[in-house]
Amino acid sequence: MLRKTRILLAFLFITGITLLFLQIGHTWWGWMAKLQFLPSLLALNFVMIAAIILLSFLLGRLYCSVICPLGIYQDIVIWIRRKIGQWLQKKQTARIKQLKELGTEEKPVVRQYIKRFGFIKEHKTVRYTVLILSVVSIVASSQMLIALIAPYSAYGRMVRSLVAAGSGSVTVPLLITGLLTFIIISVSAWIWGREYCNTICPVGTFLSLFSRFSLFRPVIDESKCVNCAKCAHGCKASCIDFKAHKIDYSRCVDCFDCIENCKEGALEYRYLGFNKNSSKSVQPETMPHADNIDQGRRAFLVTGVAVAAGAVAHAQDHMHGGLAEVIDKKAPERSERLVPFGSGSVKSFYDHCTACQLCVSACKNGVLRPSSDLGHFLQPFMSYENGYCRPECTACSQVCPAGAIRPVSVEQKQTIRIGVAHVNLDLCLPANGKDNCGNCAYHCPSGAIRMVRQQGSRNQIPTVAEDRCIGCGACENLCPSRPISAITVNGLSIHHNA
Repeated sequence: MLRKTRILLAFLFITGITLLFLQIGHTWWGWMAKLQFLPSLLALNFVMIAAIILLSFLLGRLYCSVICPLGIYQDIVIWIRRKIGQWLQKKQTARIKQLKELGTEEKPVVRQYIKRFGFIKEHKTVRYTVLILSVVSIVASSQMLIALIAPYSAYGRMVRSLVAAGSGSVTVPLLITGLLTFIIISVSAWIWGREYCNTICPVGTFLSLFSRFSLFRPVIDESKCVNCAKCAHGCKASCIDFKAHKIDYSRCVDCFDCIENCKEGALEYRYLGFNKNSSKSVQPETMPHADNIDQGRRAFLVTGVAVAAGAVAHAQDHMHGGLAEVIDKKAPERSERLVPFGSGSVKSFYDHCTACQLCVSACKNGVLRPSSDLGHFLQPFMSYENGYCRPECTACSQVCPAGAIRPVSVEQKQTIRIGVAHVNLDLCLPANGKDNCGNCAYHCPSGAIRMVRQQGSRNQIPTVAEDRCIGCGACENLCPSRPISAITVNGLSIHHNA
């Protein structure tokens, strides 16, 4: 029952989060992004951080098996590996039986196709080195390491690379990094099970500090254990030492496979409280009777996950607008980067962003794209060659789980200044007497651009009232000048109210 409940919840989470990256159902699934630990940490969402820590302290690392999409993906790879192994094993058994019936002298080659794990000691040096480097990276506002190894960001990168390859929102660096991540995670899970989670992932290491003291834990009853090793062979976290009857709870991800595999009933998920000998098996006389707590522990498991999920308000999604397709535009050099409405400042945006690509997938106007420079590797940047930031669209601010983009309403967005437009008269068609254009003034949503007559000429040229310009990029995007627009937007390092 525990394993089935865990699988059902995991299926719901990975389906919802995958759909988020496919731009489907932000209203329904947006709250799942808010449950991810590292984004919540960067967003200073203390309620969610406390809920995840509490969940780990009460029930163990259930977060890694139910909520984390990268953890669930690894479980899927391991399940596929197991099913293929079982099929090959059955095929081999049938072949051996056939040879025996035929009475041939051919000696069949017997192979072990079903993946068998075994107990591996914790790689403490690697685990805690990566955790310390991740903390230093966050404190020093150098998010490249987090962007590469954070589980939620890694999964988003994989999905975007595989599904949206060839679209404007997937750059070559993102595609290469995403495919490499997909290969590394898949091969690692295929061969070593949950080794990535228990060696590299900083979230898994951090939560292990609490899960090793969790109140509910799987325990081995020595009086029933026959040392068959089925629990250890099926443990994808390689954390069960069946000979010593011990479980490393810092690496156990509460998948409950061991309980399912044990046919002797020697493994049970029980309330142990503040037992100092938590890593050792519990003797029968110290264990509560199964009949007394069986229903309670299942209810507690489901309730614990529900409490964590209910701690975050559902994300609201109001997405409108379309894609303004303009061909052969090139990005101009900007004196300062553009970052989305709701970011507050360029520094705040990049300090909090985990490069999960969720805002990129939510941007229907092609404004947000992953960066390729090492200083902000894979973190989004704004540019207006493919479209502009529609005043009525607040999609990216509604889906960001890390607090890099704070939620803003349509009304608030139209009062925030993220950049200022500047006119290059050398490129402007009216200024050079080639055309009476006026596109920029006509489409400016804030009325910051006016056409004024040049002295000694009939042509009118655009002028910008900088205090009214919000930096949406409509003027730059719709300017007919090629390949560089005659009017371009430079970002503001700190955003202001218009």
